[in-house]
Amino acid sequence: MSLDPELLALLDPAPAIEKAPIEAARAAQREETARLAGTGPEVDHVRDDTVDGVPVRVYEPSEHAGTLVYFHGGGWALGDLDSVDALCRRLANESRTRVVSADYRLAPEHPFPAGFEDALTVARGADADVVAGDSAGANLAAGAARHLRDRIRLQLLVYPVTDAGGDRSAEPYGLSAADMQRFWRLYGADPTHPDASPMRADDLAGAPPAYVITASHDVLRAEGEAYAAALERAGVPVTLTCVEGTIHGFWRYQSLEIARRTVREAALAVRAAIG
Repeated sequence: MSLDPELLALLDPAPAIEKAPIEAARAAQREETARLAGTGPEVDHVRDDTVDGVPVRVYEPSEHAGTLVYFHGGGWALGDLDSVDALCRRLANESRTRVVSADYRLAPEHPFPAGFEDALTVARGADADVVAGDSAGANLAAGAARHLRDRIRLQLLVYPVTDAGGDRSAEPYGLSAADMQRFWRLYGADPTHPDASPMRADDLAGAPPAYVITASHDVLRAEGEAYAAALERAGVPVTLTCVEGTIHGFWRYQSLEIARRTVREAALAVRAAIG
């Protein structure tokens, strides 16, 4: 299938993350956010805060139930609260849930397990019902869900990074296998550690139900779908959705209808999980 026409019309050639200085790569992502994410809807209450020392941004509709903790993507090295602001606004409103977006420490300044420790800290301290994230953020969410399985009701994983040795043979759009290799080097994690590669965990049984979203034209599609299959084999309820005509990163592009629609559908799963 070809790319979604609205998405295709807005794409610029992606910079080579594998070779760019880290600050240049961060600047490129900020530019991408400004161009494609939009401003997002108004939310009744938005504030910057901390949870046990970790900076967060909290989105609270006036009428809401439960808490979703969100971890942004960016290969554990890029991204910040602003990179997912529009997304978190829509997710909070559509799910009628309190969303806590975590500004976890980034590599290479803070290699593994710093970012993962921050993820666990926020999920625990915010009393999360749902953990969610995209790409490397979904990797953190999957790990947090495994550790906090007794309290988490749903893990929402959007094109998750799940295995340092995952299949990345697909034709890339916006993210390449070489980019991912660099991100893993920057992260500095033992690739066999289950908190870094959730596919390597031997205790997936009893993990929270999962809602997994993949993108049809994404180098991470195979490993996201492999993780969904591994969860199912372990007896975990899984909903797997591959969004056709999309690429890595599309979930954040809230200026596009296909991204907004995907968030609305995921929000229904969040609302059902929280009850």
